[in-house]
Amino acid sequence: MTNPVYTTENECQDCYKCVRHCPVKAIRIVNGKASVIPEACVACGECVKVCPAHAKKIRNDLARLKEMLSSGEPLYASVAPSFTGYFKGATIGQLAAALKRIGFAEVSETAHGAESVSAHVARLLDATTSPLVISSACPAAVDMVRKYMPGYAKFISPLPSPVRAHCRLIKEKFGSKAKVVFFGPCAAKKNEADTYPDELALAVVFPALEQLFEEKGVKFGEEAELALGPAEEGRFYSVEGGMNDTLRDGRTDVRYVSVSGLEDFRRMLEDFNPREFELHPEKFTRKLFIEVLACPGGCVNGPAMPRGASGLATLFATDATAPIQPSTQRCFAHCGVSKYEPVAMDADEPAEDAIAAALARVGKYTKADEVNCGACGYDTCREFAKALIAGKAEEAMCHTYLKKNFQRTSNALIKYIPAGVVIIDAKGAIIECNAIFAEMADAKTEYEALGNLDGLTIDAFMPEFQELFTGAIEHGSEIVKYRQPWKDRIVTVSVFPISLGEFAGAVIQDVTKNEGRREEIAAKARDVIRKNVYTVQQVARLFGEHIAETEIMLNEIAGSYESHTVGKRLRSGDSEDYLNG
Repeated sequence: MTNPVYTTENECQDCYKCVRHCPVKAIRIVNGKASVIPEACVACGECVKVCPAHAKKIRNDLARLKEMLSSGEPLYASVAPSFTGYFKGATIGQLAAALKRIGFAEVSETAHGAESVSAHVARLLDATTSPLVISSACPAAVDMVRKYMPGYAKFISPLPSPVRAHCRLIKEKFGSKAKVVFFGPCAAKKNEADTYPDELALAVVFPALEQLFEEKGVKFGEEAELALGPAEEGRFYSVEGGMNDTLRDGRTDVRYVSVSGLEDFRRMLEDFNPREFELHPEKFTRKLFIEVLACPGGCVNGPAMPRGASGLATLFATDATAPIQPSTQRCFAHCGVSKYEPVAMDADEPAEDAIAAALARVGKYTKADEVNCGACGYDTCREFAKALIAGKAEEAMCHTYLKKNFQRTSNALIKYIPAGVVIIDAKGAIIECNAIFAEMADAKTEYEALGNLDGLTIDAFMPEFQELFTGAIEHGSEIVKYRQPWKDRIVTVSVFPISLGEFAGAVIQDVTKNEGRREEIAAKARDVIRKNVYTVQQVARLFGEHIAETEIMLNEIAGSYESHTVGKRLRSGDSEDYLNG
C-alpha cells in the first residue's frame, strides 16, 4: 500500500523545499529527486503544502471508496469539523444529504468523538499524578513524539484520537461490524485507518470527496438528519486551542497550553529532560496539559485544505455552531485505552571522524567553512553531514559546495581560454576577467598587482564597445563585431548576455597578426598578378611581332613561288592554253 504521503518523482523539481520544511526530515534525495521515507514520515503533510511543483501528494483512496460504496454494505461517514473551511457556506446537514445521495447509510460528526475524548481527559487529569499530559488528539503529533522524542511517549494521554473515539460511538449504535469512513483535511488519519482498520475502515481527504461529488453530479441543497444528532463544543476542535476550551471548567490544579506546528512543539520540549519529573518532583506543583496539533493554526490549516481556509471567516463560521462550554461533565461510555509506545527513529550519533569526512566531501574543512545557510534543507552543515552519512542526502544539495565548484570551473575556463575574457554587471563594473584581457587592455600591471580588475568599469578600457555591452544586458542581444580597431590591435569582439538585466560577458580575439598576414598575402598576390600581367603582355607583344614577321616571310615565299610557276608554263608552249584559261 502506498504511504499516505508520497512523491511523484517525475514532477519533482530538485528544489529541496520539502526537506527544509519537513519537521522530522523524513525525505531522502536520490539523483536530485526527493522521496518520502515511509517509516520515518509522520504524515503531517507539510511537504504537500509547500511543494511548488505539487510533486508531493496525499494518497487519494477514491478507488477504494468507490469499491466500498458499490459493495452494498452500509457505510457510515465521520465528517471532521474543519469542513466549514473547505465547503464554505455549506451546513453539516447539507453535507450529510450529499453523502447519503452518493450511497452512505448514515452521516455523523467527528466532533462527537472529540467531546468524548475531552470528557475522558478531564477524568484522566483528576486521576493522574503525572505533572505532564500530552494530548493524543493529533496522530501526526503522537507519531512525532513516539519516533523522535521517545522520552516523552509515556506522557501521551492513553486515549484514542477523536475519530477513533467516534468510530467506537458509531459501532455502539449500529453494530461492531459497521464500516466508518472519515472525511477531513488530514493525511495522518490515513495512518490510523491503515493501523486500526477494524475501527476506521478508510480516511479520505476533502478534495477527493469533492471530486466524487462532481463525478456524481451532487450539489449542496437539501439537508438530512445526522446520526447521533448534532455535535456542539467539539466542533471547535479543528482550531488551535479548541480542545482546551472544552476542558476549562474552573479547576486551578491544571495549566492548559496549546501549541500547533510540529517545529514549535519540538522546540517546546527539546530543551527539557523528562527525567526531571522523576528526579525533582517537588518542582512541579501544578499539572500541565499540552494540546498539540501538527498543523499551524489547527486542522483548519491541514494539508488538504485550500489556501485561506483557516482565516477569520472560517473561525467565525465554526464558532457560530460551537457553543463555549466544557465537555468535562458529559457522560460517555469509556472510549477505550490506547498505548503509544516509543519507536525511536533517530539513528545513533555518527562518530566525529565520520562527520568530518562527510563535511570534507562538500569542501568543508574548518568551522569557518560551515556557513549553516540551510539551503540544503538542514539547519546546520553538521546535520547535513549526518544526512549524507545516513544516505538521505547528496553532495549536490550543498549550494556553497556547488557554487565553489562552479567558481573553480569558471575560473579555470576563463584563465585558460586563449583569448581575452571579461564579465561585467549592469553598472558596467568588471566582476571577472583573465590576464589576456588585462594585457590587451594595457592593464597588465594593475592585474598582476591585484589579481583582478574587479570594480573598474568597462568603459575605461573599451568605450567604443559600450553599446554592445548595454544591448547584451538590457535586451539579451548577442553581437559579434569582426576586425575592429582597438588600441593598437585589430580584434574580433563577441558580446553575449549571461543574465538578462544583470550580467554580460565578452570574448576578445586579437586578430592583428592574422590581419598583417592577410595584407602580406594580398601584397604578394598583387605582385604575382602584376608580374603575370606583364609576362602576358610581353608574350603577347613578342607573339604579335613573330606573327607579323612570319606573315611577311610567308607572303614573300608565296609570291616567289607564284612567279616561278608562270615562267615555267610559258617556256613549255602552254602559253595559249594558259592565257585562254
